Amino acid sequence: MKPLSKQIGSTLNRVDGHLKVTGAATYSAEYELPGMSYAVLVGSTIAKGRIKSIDARAAEKAPGVLAVITHFNSPKVPGFTSTGKDPSQPQTTGGRLKVFNDDKVRFNDQPIAVVVADTLERARFAARLVKAEYEQEKHETDMAAGLKQAFVPTQAKKNPKSGVADYVRGTADAYKTGAVKLEAEYVIPTEVHHPMELQAIIAHWEAPDRLTIYDKTQGTMATRRDFAKEWGLPEENVKVIATFVGGAFGNALHSWPHESAAIIAARQVKRPVKLVLTREQMTTMVGYRPHTWQKIGMSASADGKITAITHEATGQTSSYEEFTESTVQQTRMMYTAPNVNTRYRLAALDVSTPIWMRGPGEATGAFALESAMDEMAHLLNLDPMEFRLRNYTDKDPENGKPWSSKFLKECYQMGAERIGWSKRQLKPGSLRDGDWLIGYGMGVGTFGAHRGSSKANVRLLPNGTVVLQSAVTDIGPGTGTAMTQIAADTLGLPPEKIRFEWGNSEFAPAPTQGGSAIVNTVGPAVQEACLALKEKLRTMAGASNAAFASARKEDVVFADKYLTLSGNNTARASYADLLKQTDGGFVTVESKPNGENGQKYSMYSYSVHFAEVRVNPLTGEVRVSKLVSCADAGTIVNQKTAGNQMKGGAVGGIGMALMEATHMDDRFGRYVTKDLADYHVPVQADTPAVEVFFVNQPDPHVNALGTKGIGEIAIIGVAPAIANAVFNATGKRVRELPITPDKLV
Repeated sequence: MKPLSKQIGSTLNRVDGHLKVTGAATYSAEYELPGMSYAVLVGSTIAKGRIKSIDARAAEKAPGVLAVITHFNSPKVPGFTSTGKDPSQPQTTGGRLKVFNDDKVRFNDQPIAVVVADTLERARFAARLVKAEYEQEKHETDMAAGLKQAFVPTQAKKNPKSGVADYVRGTADAYKTGAVKLEAEYVIPTEVHHPMELQAIIAHWEAPDRLTIYDKTQGTMATRRDFAKEWGLPEENVKVIATFVGGAFGNALHSWPHESAAIIAARQVKRPVKLVLTREQMTTMVGYRPHTWQKIGMSASADGKITAITHEATGQTSSYEEFTESTVQQTRMMYTAPNVNTRYRLAALDVSTPIWMRGPGEATGAFALESAMDEMAHLLNLDPMEFRLRNYTDKDPENGKPWSSKFLKECYQMGAERIGWSKRQLKPGSLRDGDWLIGYGMGVGTFGAHRGSSKANVRLLPNGTVVLQSAVTDIGPGTGTAMTQIAADTLGLPPEKIRFEWGNSEFAPAPTQGGSAIVNTVGPAVQEACLALKEKLRTMAGASNAAFASARKEDVVFADKYLTLSGNNTARASYADLLKQTDGGFVTVESKPNGENGQKYSMYSYSVHFAEVRVNPLTGEVRVSKLVSCADAGTIVNQKTAGNQMKGGAVGGIGMALMEATHMDDRFGRYVTKDLADYHVPVQADTPAVEVFFVNQPDPHVNALGTKGIGEIAIIGVAPAIANAVFNATGKRVRELPITPDKLV
């Protein structure tokens, strides 16, 4: 394993920071194209039924209007043709809503028309003139009713080894006969993605068979693939540009109806079309963390050893598309227990489709599991950290494999020391500071250390600058900065001599940014491409210089305007001369995971979050006064950006624990929390200074860099840590989030 260098592990400032703070960074809605037109969506006002008629006459006559498109007059989309499946049955993930394809209404605010005009203001005005009549049907948006009709996911039926299929280790429901047992239900409401940047797209048909889109997406390649398939085009005829993304927590992992609507509109009016969602439409059209009910049954021996866990979960999905997530995964592998079983079900409601939200199902599942661990520790009169240590796993109990690396105990120790865990009292309500009750809680998180395949382009310029290109997006974690550091470290160049270009589907293929897998996946591609560049340049130089011919690529040194060799400064080859040769210094490399390691080891990142809270017993107000997050995430490429990732996740966890929730008026199937005035997210006053610490030990098996993921574990475990701290302060256990004052007084 290569030791940490002066570049990897440093605190390099963001390479795109100056562009962002000066306003020079161009986001998807900010591109200016000749002949630009503007689109506004019209949403349904019912939750279920059929459209009888749409009166668009007034809108079509309004000033500047270019088109009003509905299912009555929409251009036919080749990919929307029937697949032969029964449309009345839920479809597997990927069966996106086919906008303007039929008269059926599946959820409130479903797009039923798009108005295109020469200015945004005119499009907005005309959109208000569109009137629809419906044949309304009885809808169901109440999760309680959905639970009664919960079903096994199609994915689980097809594949018994699927992560959402029923799982049994030992005896199912063995907790019921345990010495000390717990049975409790936990609920997480629907949570909505509300990044600063609204979802936006500019669609431009450059030719009848050539489409360019400027899109807010987490995956340029996936978006290209989706819309090439939708329009029956070769993938290379679709270009997706997403250089800058103003925050995305999963909402840009899917291709959504508004994107299809913009592309249809651009096809119809034969001009570029810009479409930006409203804040209200962000609630209804681009996914959310699904409302989820969970039940934990747990038993333990008197000496604090877990004997059995049963974890049941039912997640909300739409009536037209099955969405699943890994809600019960952490329960299968986090703690030693001879008897573990999990069951995962879906409740189909008349709502839009959910999508993975930061920490996906693991954040949801961790709330139940880590709350139950705290509850069981209380029943056993044990310190919650001691209880976890007594059930610590040295190998994966789900499959018996050794961990690729695991430094969770070190995380426990670091976090406990810094939060002041020794001050925590076993008896709830024992600590007070004036009018405030004080409590301490902890929560553990884990997420797979995933690595996929990726390519990277690298080119040497005559001035000695090295340019790398990848189709990967950067949704905020500092991917461009991390890749710059990896390249600089590999080539032995200062970071200012590296230019990393990203966010364009015409660059080297890369995966979608999500699942904490980008540094693990694109990082090795960048590293290997840089090594290949070294070898290529050495070979080129060796054609006319024997010293280079006999050297190793590791000996190649990049100087100011020439190549030289370590320990032999007299051997020189100018960049200008080298680049005169055929194709110059250009290399494309594909990096793939080591399949053998994946078979031998279980690979996960880990986090532990410690919370100190203050609760006013009269008002029920909860203040998070201190938060400490510790991560075992392998090699930390950039201490600053990685730390910011952990802090951002912690803030999201505060929102999850104390304030975030949508509220549905089930009479109409309509959200009443549809803006940031009613849907509360943490602000500066709600957030303490978050302390972040890393074990920073390389994982020898995930990749040659030793990295593992950070983005998801930053939030997984935060909400239960706060809930557990609230219990320690008050003696009141809140099992349905968010923890609002009415639940404590």
